[in-house]
Parts: sequence; structure tokens; C-alpha cells
Amino acid sequence: MTAADIRTGRVVAPPNERARWLRLLRLDLRRITRGAAILGALTAGFTALVVRVYPSTVASPQDAAALELVAHNPAIRLLFGIPRALDTAGGFTVWRTGTIAAVAIAAWALATATRLTRGEEDSGRSWLLHSAPVPIPTTVVAHLTTIVAVVTAIGAATAVAMVAAGATPEGALIYTAGLVAVGWFFTAIGASASQLLGERSQAGGLAAGLLVAALMTRMVGDGLESVGWIGWLTPFGLLSLSAPYTGNHWLPIVALIAASLAAATLAVYLAGHRDLGAGLIAVRGTRAARTRLLSSPVGFATRRTLPSLLGWGAAIVGYFLLIGLLAVSLTEFLTANPRFAELAAAAGFGDLVRVEGYVAALFKLLPIPLGLYAAVRIARLAAAETRGQLTLLFSTPVRRVAWPLSEAFVVTVACLLLAAVTAVSAWIGTTIVAADLTLGDAFAGTANVLPVVFLSVGAAIVAWGWWPRAVLPIGALPTVGGFIWWVVAESLDWSERVQAISPYPHLASVPANPPNLLAAATMTGVAAALLLGGLIGFSRRDLRT
Repeated sequence: MTAADIRTGRVVAPPNERARWLRLLRLDLRRITRGAAILGALTAGFTALVVRVYPSTVASPQDAAALELVAHNPAIRLLFGIPRALDTAGGFTVWRTGTIAAVAIAAWALATATRLTRGEEDSGRSWLLHSAPVPIPTTVVAHLTTIVAVVTAIGAATAVAMVAAGATPEGALIYTAGLVAVGWFFTAIGASASQLLGERSQAGGLAAGLLVAALMTRMVGDGLESVGWIGWLTPFGLLSLSAPYTGNHWLPIVALIAASLAAATLAVYLAGHRDLGAGLIAVRGTRAARTRLLSSPVGFATRRTLPSLLGWGAAIVGYFLLIGLLAVSLTEFLTANPRFAELAAAAGFGDLVRVEGYVAALFKLLPIPLGLYAAVRIARLAAAETRGQLTLLFSTPVRRVAWPLSEAFVVTVACLLLAAVTAVSAWIGTTIVAADLTLGDAFAGTANVLPVVFLSVGAAIVAWGWWPRAVLPIGALPTVGGFIWWVVAESLDWSERVQAISPYPHLASVPANPPNLLAAATMTGVAAALLLGGLIGFSRRDLRT
């Protein structure tokens, strides 16, 4: 079969199998390059930064030995993993950043896999592709190949950055090989979930649940030496067992690669046994109409938010309950060892000798998940607009600005609820271990960080009003970007004026210290101005398709 080029009139032969394959790879790269570049820059840059500041953090072998004693506390081990080779820049960097980098790469990989496989089918964009002689397993293999190549490039960039910053090459190779293998594994998990379930949200939820379970398993294995063997059952545990800069073991990495290949093979096999647009697990095609909460913009936003609110709430409750349970263990150890407390402060764990300081330091991390939650919720609605799914909705006799305003209101209320359950879970944990933290102090600590979350809500709405295709990165900028800026500026000892660009330096350590009410009011006012600017932009522009 041949075709004609309408521009030249020449007869053009259809592309062969290799040409189709290359076109699929190029198309996938165009879709994911921007996000991958951001992830790679952050992972490599932050890793290199920690390597560079190591000499100022740990100034002598005695300091390294003392810091290792602090790190071997069960509370610290559970959060950051088993410390190894803290007397080297590479070993310290792996301990401080390894879990964070692995989770970030894994989350990006599984989200991208579900997007390219199940998401493209849900939107209908891949249906025309499959009308040609391109089997579903072929497209799945192409998607997997693209993501695997990008994850490998991120790992290579991280290894080069570590070595250039002063870490030794062998340990950097083991560490980044483990990061790459973790990314490969969750790429295959995301693709497999997409073959099983017929909707992207379901597939993504299943894959994310497995990621959380794997991370919790690693935390239990690292925190309790008696069950350390369960590290072999989780990708994050295998990364830890590879022991960069001490044992440099390749066997856990090989095991993780083998598991990745098995999961990828399963994904391709499952893809060959399902229909286009459907999953292997059948979902009832018809059901009674559910019209509850669909009579108003606020009700519509609430209905969209409730399922994700439950999932995010469960994860946050579990984490901060664990934080509360560890309060006494950590603070008593540092109180009995003042020198260790000083070194902990130099390593980024300041004011941990009091329960109030301990929870205040960890509450400052709360804006990151809450800001991401708000940005993701608003970004999904903006994406639905660009796909044309909201055109009929906006044609109803409701003022158009009511939709983003309602979404902002409901997301803000959801963030308030998440902050409240965070306070209660942390208080319950500290109460179980008889730590001195009142429920009022816990609520004060979570309320203290909410103005930063409000900035993310305002930024996401202003992006939806003016740049609807960039809602997620702009919405996450105040919380995630602000935290990264703060850490980098503080690590490199930049001036206070430069550090003040981030909202985090303006947050007081509540409940250890009184709140900075002026800063809170200023950030809330800026968030309100961003919201107003977004509503103006939304009312003045055309619908995006």
C-alpha cells in the first residue's frame, strides 16, 4: 500500500517497522524531555552540592565518627537509611540524599510510564496510531525503551556530577547504578499496572501504592536490625544493601535489574492479551448515574478532590505518626550527647534536643506534599481544559471564574484538613511515647507553614489563568522550588537577602518559638493577589484546546 504527499504529489511508501519504531521513540522523547531535564538537573545538582559542602559540614575524622554515632540512632536510620562511610564525601552524600533521589526518580518513572501507556489511550490520542499495523506490545516496548534510556541518562549525569564535585568514582558508579535500577523497576511497574487497569488514575494509584509500600518496607528494615533481611524484598532496600563507598556490592543491583526485566516482560506480555482502551481487570461498563455533588462548581470540585484527599491523607498521617513515635528516642540521645547535637545541627538537623524543636523542624517539610497536592489537583483540571473535556461545562450559565475560584477554595480547605490530620497524627505519636507535646502545639506547628501552601495555590491559579500548560511547575515553585533554593543558599552560605527569596527562611520554628505573624500575613496577602491575578487572566482569555 502506498500514499501520496499532497505537497509534492509524489508517491510515498509507507514506513517500515524500524521507521515506525524510531518515530515512536522520538514522539515519546518530545513528551517527556522537559520533565526529565528538570528531574536530572535537580538530582545531579543537589547531589553535587552535598559533595561540595561536605568538608565544611564534617571538618575532621573525629566529627565524622561522632556524626556516625548520631546517624546510627534508630530514628535517623529509619528516615535516611543505614549510614555508611560518613568519613567520605560520597558516603555522606549517599546517606543524606540517596532515599530522596531514589523516591523522586521512581515516582517520575512510574508516573511517566502510566502517562505514555494508559494515559495516551484514555485521551484517545493513541487510537489513530493503533489503527496502523502497530501492535500494542510494540508501543509498550517503545515507551519502556524511552523511559529506561532517560532514567539511565539521569543516573549518568548524577555520577558525573558527583565525581566532578570530588567523590570517588567507584562508589558513585555503584550508587547511580542503583538509582537507575530503581527507576527501571518502577517504570516496569507503572507499565504493568497500566495493562491491568483500564484508567490512568487507577493504574497510577496502584503503582504509587506499591512505591509507598516499598519505601515503608525499607524504613522498617533499616530502623530495626532484627528484620534487616527484608531489605532484599524492596528496591530501596536493595539500593541500601549495595553499600556504596563501603562494600560496593553489585549483587543487589543485579537482583534489582533482574526484577526490572521480569516486570517489563510481564508488562509486554499483558499488553498482548488485552484490547485497546481496556485493561485485563474488567470494570463494569454501566452503572447507575451518580449525580451527588454535581449541582454547583464547589460540589464538582469537592467530588473530584475527595478520592485523592483520602490517599494523600493516609500517607501523611502514617509519616507524621512515625515522626511522633521517634521523638523521645532522638531527643534523649542528643540531650545526653551535646557534641552530637552540634554535629547534627551542622548536618542540617538543628534544634533537635527538644521535642518542640524536633517537630518544628519536620513540620517545615509539610508544605512540600501539601503544595504538590494543590498544584497537582489544579493542574489536572487545567489539563482537562486543554483536552477539550470542560468545554460543555464552561458553556453552562455559570460565570467562568466560578470554576477556578471554586477549585482554589476546595483545594485550600483540603490542605487545611491535611494539616489538621498531620497535627493530630504527630500528637498521637508523641503521646504514645510520653513526649512533651500538646495538641495545641501540634496545631500551631502545622498552621505556621500554611502560608507557604497558600502561595502554591495562588501560583497554580495564576498559571491556570495565564499559562494553563505550566500549572504544575509554577504551582510547585513556592513550596518545592522554595525549599530547594533555601537549602542550596544556606549550604553555600549565601547572603540573607538571597536566602530570603525563598519563603522558608521567613517561617519561625513553631512550636519551639513564637510564629512570625508579619511574614505569615505577607505571604497570605501575596497568595491572595496571585489568586486575583489568575481569576483576571482566566476571565479574559479564550478556552485552550
